Amino acid sequence: MLKRILIVEDEAAIREFEAINLKRVGYDVTEAGSGEEALEIFDNDVEGFQIALLDISMPGIDGFTLCKELRKRSETLGIIMLTARTQEMDKISGLMLGADDYITKPFSPTELLARVDSLYRRVGMNTQKPVSQSDDIKLGDFVLNVRKRTLLKNNVNIELTQVEFQMVEFFFRNPDMPIDRTDILNRVWGANYFGEEKIVDVNIRRLRKKIEDDPSEPKYLVTVWGMGYKWNSI
Repeated sequence: MLKRILIVEDEAAIREFEAINLKRVGYDVTEAGSGEEALEIFDNDVEGFQIALLDISMPGIDGFTLCKELRKRSETLGIIMLTARTQEMDKISGLMLGADDYITKPFSPTELLARVDSLYRRVGMNTQKPVSQSDDIKLGDFVLNVRKRTLLKNNVNIELTQVEFQMVEFFFRNPDMPIDRTDILNRVWGANYFGEEKIVDVNIRRLRKKIEDDPSEPKYLVTVWGMGYKWNSI
């Protein structure tokens, strides 16, 4: 299967730098110079992309809006945001809109390839999950199906990204057990992840918005102060 990636960057030199390095290690690269062009390419594509690499600061449809639109179209697409900004809220905003990771410019080819490869492996797990595992894991109001990669709450489906699904599966296989942030990071993002541990906290916030009756007062996915998080099997 081709490793297909959509690069969206309005600066031609940066886009060429990203494309050359990704092609060099075997990625099939499609380039877009704007958010509008990216949506047109994505909507007319028949083979499917595994990864989208999005610049935030673009005229017209910016990276935040594009991320939101792509996430509406696919829960399994891996999305990495690229930004020259250092403000914390830019990183958090992208993750809350559905991005899986972010890279701050300037970045080295080594970091770019490591982050893309890591996300590609996680996306690939969507289609490579062994069918020999028990299909359903039931905890209280929830049923997680590891083969179909679905989560139901009171028989209502909850749409999850591949990162969110892997986090939920990790919690479901360790119910009522506090799990350290580092363990979550290593399990979901990989031991060689380049980024920061706070990506775990942002994804927990995003996940709570989907699963909790009141995300400000979580009762399922709770914080264990000084350590990390646990899933209450109530």
